[in-house]
Amino acid sequence: MAISKEKKRQMVADYVDKMSASRAVIFTDYQGLTVAALTQLRGNLREDSGGFQIIKNTLFKLALEEAGLQIPDEQLEGPIAVGYCFEEIPPVAKTLTDFAKETHLLKIRGAMLGGSFLDTKGVEGLADLPPREVLRAQLVSALQGPMTSLVGTLTAPMRELVQVLQARSEQGQEAAA
Repeated sequence: MAISKEKKRQMVADYVDKMSASRAVIFTDYQGLTVAALTQLRGNLREDSGGFQIIKNTLFKLALEEAGLQIPDEQLEGPIAVGYCFEEIPPVAKTLTDFAKETHLLKIRGAMLGGSFLDTKGVEGLADLPPREVLRAQLVSALQGPMTSLVGTLTAPMRELVQVLQARSEQGQEAAA
């Protein structure tokens, strides 16, 4: 059954809206997945503030052009579904890659991150990133280490001077007694 031009315009606008709200768009091949598996995947992604949508390739290509994004043409061949990352990218990428490993039916094709295209290995790399809180803690500890060393280095001469003065004071007290 043919889709009306108005419905096509709405679909393109929906794709553009979701892409602009998403930090990354992950392209997958969903062929062979059952409706139950797709429902489970969508639920898992919703928990990670993500989404999953089966797309019409020609309309999605129009949406990409409208958004000013370019991806390799082979990414839009065959049955395609996209995963949207509305907040954090790594949890959504991890959910998709884990689901692909479990089912052996979902295949990760690549991702659009900012204006750059990542291949399958790039998406797997995103999935391996630790959560934002862990990255922040690592950054703080990396910054804190050199600062602690600097403070220790700057205070060492003063500390040594205080120790020398204290030792002289104790010698003077012993000599007086």
